[in-house]
Amino acid sequence: MAFVKAVRKKSKLRLGITGPSGSGKTLGALLIAKGLGGKIALIDTEKGSASLYADDKRYDVEFDTMDLDPPYAPENFIKAMKEAEQGGYDTLIIDSVTHEWSGVGGCLELVDEIARARYKGNSWSAWNDVTPRHRAFIDAILRSSLHIIITMRSKTETAQVEENGRKKVVKLGMKAEQRDGFEYELTSILDVQHESNYALPSKDRTGLFSGRDPFKISEATGVMLRDWLESGAEPTKEVLTEQQIADHKAAIEAAADMPALRTAYAAAYKAATAIRDGDAEHAFTQAKDSRKEALEQPVIEDTDVPY
Repeated sequence: MAFVKAVRKKSKLRLGITGPSGSGKTLGALLIAKGLGGKIALIDTEKGSASLYADDKRYDVEFDTMDLDPPYAPENFIKAMKEAEQGGYDTLIIDSVTHEWSGVGGCLELVDEIARARYKGNSWSAWNDVTPRHRAFIDAILRSSLHIIITMRSKTETAQVEENGRKKVVKLGMKAEQRDGFEYELTSILDVQHESNYALPSKDRTGLFSGRDPFKISEATGVMLRDWLESGAEPTKEVLTEQQIADHKAAIEAAADMPALRTAYAAAYKAATAIRDGDAEHAFTQAKDSRKEALEQPVIEDTDVPY
């Protein structure tokens, strides 16, 4: 191990957009994705609301959508994300990740269910089961090969303000509805105001939004982010060594039964996907399929051998 000079490398976007209902989170995410360029996929937990923009000529955003229905368990989001990665998309929008936390079958409900079923109502113990599942969801976002844009509902409060001598009630977006600390995982977070639809950053590692006045999210926002993301140095591709690949393949090929094969393949697959080594992942999958086929072959007894 050794310290080396820090260099900002090319990376994938991890952007959060928060705001109360009706503030324009979904449209903002679509416009940024259009500016990033390439194919867009959208996981929709909002009962198809994103598709309302599909034929809107004012914005002209083409995207594919997947309606994700309850239960909103972390594993269902991870499965949908893998579908997007395998589908050749460039940007994935998750609209919204709030459901993974507080939706039907989301983490908060899972804690209650598990506490009642296993721990006599003790939610502290139930969190030991649910936290790793939530962490796996976050890890899937961080490891993804796609640009990821997520929307988060904000807890809403109303306030009376005076404008041009007249009083009116406005919606104020407060804290985002996700687990505390979720914001630390993202590159930037834009908070969108309900009345004006203007955005301000609550977190910005890019420096692109610092010191700016409130602004309207547009396709140009995505172009600006893309230019910043691609202006870094080329990342060093990390791969498994030949010996590591050989060891994992040997373990797969030596599996005596299906449970042993599953264990060996899981270890190999995890090692390959952790560093996004696609070639090693492909080699392990081929070895697994070959060994599985051999294990599934019926055993034919040789009747010519005397007892």
